[in-house]
Amino acid sequence: MKVDVLLGLQWGDEGKGKIVDTVAAKYDIVARFQGGPNAGHTIEQENFKHVLHTIPSGIFNKNTLNIIGNGVIIDPVILKNEILAVNKLGVDLSETLLLSKRAHLILPTHRIIDQASEASKGSNKIGSTLKGIGPTYMDKTGRNGLKIGDISSNSFLDKYNNLVRKHKQILEQYNFTYDITQYEEEWFKSIEFLKSYKQVDAEYIINEAINNNKTILAEGAQGTLLDIDFGTYPFVTSSNTVCAGACTGLGIAPNKIGKVIGIFKAYCTRVGSGPFPTELFDKTGELLQKYGNEFGSTTGRARRCGWLDLVALKYSIMINGVTELIMTKIDVINTFDSIKIATGYNIENEITDLFPYDLNRDIKPVYQEFEGWNKSLEKISDFNKLPENLIKYIKFIEKEVNVPITLISVGTKRDQTIKISNY
Repeated sequence: MKVDVLLGLQWGDEGKGKIVDTVAAKYDIVARFQGGPNAGHTIEQENFKHVLHTIPSGIFNKNTLNIIGNGVIIDPVILKNEILAVNKLGVDLSETLLLSKRAHLILPTHRIIDQASEASKGSNKIGSTLKGIGPTYMDKTGRNGLKIGDISSNSFLDKYNNLVRKHKQILEQYNFTYDITQYEEEWFKSIEFLKSYKQVDAEYIINEAINNNKTILAEGAQGTLLDIDFGTYPFVTSSNTVCAGACTGLGIAPNKIGKVIGIFKAYCTRVGSGPFPTELFDKTGELLQKYGNEFGSTTGRARRCGWLDLVALKYSIMINGVTELIMTKIDVINTFDSIKIATGYNIENEITDLFPYDLNRDIKPVYQEFEGWNKSLEKISDFNKLPENLIKYIKFIEKEVNVPITLISVGTKRDQTIKISNY
């Protein structure tokens, strides 16, 4: 059995949490492969709405094992609070949540370095969530980091103090005022709490599960256009959000990848700074933000909104080797009289459908316009009963990107998904 990968194809916030929660019942294992508490995967069921930051989104399916992989970075305080919040919902994670020993730890000083670095940039801010993500990944690649597997070591405190000393030397350069006393105290309490959860060699567990024909879903965070290598650098995250990240983030070989499921919104959004070719600064953009409740589930920041960008989408599909697509938040554009899709970019009077290296140039999207459908989708569960103009919209996207759309989401809850019968 091969590992299916589910990831975002835009700038994050595509609705991955809802989709993973919806399909998780089909999988024996759901494993997060990168990112950290900068993720915000929102899950809404009949009796609750909950946001996950580190825990995989399959956690509310009682027969699914959930693994936080080695590519994920963990803030012990945030993870402890997440576990306690899920426990309050009646879900016991003691047997269904595993932590990779190789997953790196976010220290209190990582968070301070993140804040100091972002503050120093002034108007050139990246748009960091200030969770310590970047500094932690820097220590990981710089071979200075601490891992989950270290917390049971007799030398853990020495390792911690040595790293904090290095961080304090870095912070002296920023002339940044800070006090980690209270958070550090909570951090060590959280470390003790996490010792009661299973710390495992996750790569062995996952590969053994593959050999035993278990069904496995690798869950990505953020989105392809935020990838450290292929995203809109430098306005990106610090990890590989693309399909290849599932291999390094879980310890699986490329030939073990099965389906690659790409999720995208029926329009585009972006949080923080960075280029966004189809961004709307008019009433339409405001309505997309309002109807889509486009405010970050992690930061609360308003998301910038714009029309669907097929240039960017085709680029993401290529990089990831996407085999099937899921389109979310179609219901947000229910009431628009006309809807646009960018099919190309006009750059210095030349039309291209290739995603350029430099998006900071003067780019004018080339749009194709579609009639809206002006109909609620709330009570529709059959693809063939969708409004004709919506079906045309879906079919146009499929033809342009040459990948089938197998599922569409028309609301926030599990049952507000429609399988496209053709596939």
